[in-house]
Amino acid sequence: MIQLRDVSYVRLGTRDLEGATRYATAILGLEVAERGHGAAYFKSDQREHTLCYFEGDPADQVVAFEVDTRAELDAAGAELERLGHPVHRGTAGEAQQRKVRDFIAFRDPTGNRIELVWRPQMSSRRYHGARDAGITGFSHIGLCTTDAVRDEAFWTSVCNARVSDRIGDAPLLRIDEVHHKIALFPTNRAGIQHINHQVASADDVQRSLHHLRGQGIPVVFGPGRHPTSGARFLYFEGPDGMVYEYSSGVSSIADELLYRERQFEFAPPGFCMWGAEPQIREFRK
Repeated sequence: MIQLRDVSYVRLGTRDLEGATRYATAILGLEVAERGHGAAYFKSDQREHTLCYFEGDPADQVVAFEVDTRAELDAAGAELERLGHPVHRGTAGEAQQRKVRDFIAFRDPTGNRIELVWRPQMSSRRYHGARDAGITGFSHIGLCTTDAVRDEAFWTSVCNARVSDRIGDAPLLRIDEVHHKIALFPTNRAGIQHINHQVASADDVQRSLHHLRGQGIPVVFGPGRHPTSGARFLYFEGPDGMVYEYSSGVSSIADELLYRERQFEFAPPGFCMWGAEPQIREFRK
């Protein structure tokens, strides 16, 4: 079983790198860590970067997960190949682009581009956002799935993910104590469905609501509170159709033996206990 330690970073292609950079800093509240060679890297916590926008096709999207050792990375590559998922071993130059010592790349059953990385680079500088959004770190990603049952089986049997809760057929998956680091949402395409950053408090969520509205950024869900993780949330549009989320107060699952996954309806009450209705395609029937 592939032991995923944490979600590490997201790489997103864009045809407007300058516009994406302005958004990541002035709107989202990230810090530029590095620019050059057709890419911009952004910090949101102690890591050297958690988001990279690069010049390219907006459909070119990658999610990376950290593993503990090179031996685990090698074993993961062999197991993926055995299961019929062709693996690309990153070159030294590609690893340098990603700020990691080594990595492999493959596609999950839906076709989402996934990278497993070893020794992602930490920063000697603490994160200091371009605006005070209250961000405490990059937290989780939503992935598109064309077959939720099949993809849940991949993430929970090939990898170490466990189901925390389901909204309809959409599983929310944990790889540590945090309620979920991966969420799989049924749709008809591959790609990243949303990108989440945690913020310190519900006050930060509310402040960002007013900031986003003042900047003309469409808010597509919230503010609200998830009945699954208990988090206060806000979803809003980003460059190239990406959806970003702020949330605060996500629950932890410390006792694996006592916790039992729960089922919620795939309807607005299953997504928000305050009554907000999502304007997000994958959250609507």
